[in-house]
Amino acid sequence: MGEWTSAKLRDVANLSGGYAFKSTQYSDNGRFVLRTVNIRDDYSITKDGAVFIPEAEASEYERFALQDKDTLFVMVAATLGKVGLVRENILPALLNQNMWVIRAIDGKIDPAFLHYLFRELSKIPLSWVSGSARSFLRRDDVRNLEFSLPSDTEQRAIASVLYALDDKIELNRRMNETLERQARAIFKDWFVDFGPTCAKMEGRKPYLTPEIWNLFPDKLNDDGIPEGWEEKCVRDILELSYGKSLPAKKRIVGVIPVYGSGGITGAHNEALVKEPTIIVGRKGTVGSLYWQPTPCFPIDTVFYVKTRESLVFCYYLLQTLCLNTMNTDAAVPGLNRDNAYRLPVIWASEAVREAFDRLVVPLRESIDANDKESRILAQTRDLLLPKLMSGQIRVRNVEKQIGEAT
Repeated sequence: MGEWTSAKLRDVANLSGGYAFKSTQYSDNGRFVLRTVNIRDDYSITKDGAVFIPEAEASEYERFALQDKDTLFVMVAATLGKVGLVRENILPALLNQNMWVIRAIDGKIDPAFLHYLFRELSKIPLSWVSGSARSFLRRDDVRNLEFSLPSDTEQRAIASVLYALDDKIELNRRMNETLERQARAIFKDWFVDFGPTCAKMEGRKPYLTPEIWNLFPDKLNDDGIPEGWEEKCVRDILELSYGKSLPAKKRIVGVIPVYGSGGITGAHNEALVKEPTIIVGRKGTVGSLYWQPTPCFPIDTVFYVKTRESLVFCYYLLQTLCLNTMNTDAAVPGLNRDNAYRLPVIWASEAVREAFDRLVVPLRESIDANDKESRILAQTRDLLLPKLMSGQIRVRNVEKQIGEAT
């Protein structure tokens, strides 16, 4: 393999664990404490549901502080094997328990290369665990993993290719978060807070274009909603259809996403729903919501939405109804469809709803396009990763493939 040499992980990286922070230490702000729930399936890290400890106490835990391009590895429990990449945008941060940080030793290995190398290496000890009664890994299981290490120049070249793909995926994710916030803000302002009508009543200046501003009523009626609007129920607007059982053993490998209440659970070769829809968690993760722009197969733990109205409007409407608080089954969490159907909905004029669609449908289309691009990039990355790490292909031979993917 030319310049490639044999090495063990312990020769090039240090492995250390996190600290068992107590819930009583957490505060609303301060230093971010990174927990296993903050590692996404796509290797990125989220601050959704973040917990913190006061900054004044953080100095006591500096040896658990994370650094840019650290690799995280969940080594116990149900999420055993999850791998995360630390980026500057989540720092400063401290590492919680049940994870290891794999950190490059200066001068021994490129930190970004180490991350991608570990994504491949971690599959080996995970295969040992899957065939045993254990639900954890010993540190030495990982520290003694052997691999072939290319030259410093080759390491940086390989890492730059893979990191560029992940960078674009991360950029798309952040763009989509911004677009989603914009769409939700518009819906809340127009249809929950009645912002334009309230502004008119208070004599404030218009903040929408004249053609949209003039569509909103000048005042609220005695029921506290814009004049001319009405109150309906969810059942008047959409149908929550039951998904269909599809056990794993009956699935045929394909490209159709299979949805459970926790999201995509696999793929099948046949769609139950052939048009865009909204998935609503029925059992398990009650009230979870997923926008699905392509054919899919919702299983029997979810509902899927049928409507003659704007699907985009319905998606943001459902987000305001707090369906996740409507568990009606103490043993197995469940969403009762009739209870959901009875929920009241403020129904705006058709002109206002059409104006909403003109603004928000393009945002939704951009989100879908970014998601599609990210899936292609991730597939390209996952195809290249084992081949680059084994030396089966070299960086100079993948530039065309990267160009086509991006």
